[in-house]
Amino acid sequence: MVSLKLLAPAFITLFCFSSLQAQAQQKLQAPQSEIVFVSKQMGVPVEGRFKTFDAQISFDPAKPAAAKINFSVDMASATLGSKETDAELVKPDWFNTAKFAKASFQSTAVKNTGAGKYEVIGKLSIKGLTQDITVPVSLSQTGGLTTAVGAFALKRLPFKIGDNEWSDTSMVADDVQVKFKFVLTGVAKL
Repeated sequence: MVSLKLLAPAFITLFCFSSLQAQAQQKLQAPQSEIVFVSKQMGVPVEGRFKTFDAQISFDPAKPAAAKINFSVDMASATLGSKETDAELVKPDWFNTAKFAKASFQSTAVKNTGAGKYEVIGKLSIKGLTQDITVPVSLSQTGGLTTAVGAFALKRLPFKIGDNEWSDTSMVADDVQVKFKFVLTGVAKL
């Protein structure tokens, strides 16, 4: 079987990191942005990504505590690059997209941790299950665009991703690394 369990954590990261954009109301530039997740299947790293996601971001670096970051990911857009594996990801043991079409993140706090660095705290919901997460994010600016980059680890089993026979972590690891790059319109003094 292909590593289907890796996809769920990746969308989680999308939610968290999309929250970091400079200025009052930022717009996600999806074609330039990405959410990648990496898990291990039988000890071998397997990489996947989410192709469709969106964000509503209101962020001023001078007032990070007032930030509002909401993110949603189309779970059926997850891909591991194989038609057979991708067909498994939408099934109930993995993402169950018929019942849970989207995963979401909503920020509860944003903290400045240094020059261009922030910690985004919020609620990540996948398959109807919600957990508090903290995501470190770095911001940089070029021209009229702000880029938010970050990575975090999560456990797939608490979200019931790779349920039933796939809950055996000797086949598919519980740990999933989520990496993201969000390109947003808007410039602010970082």
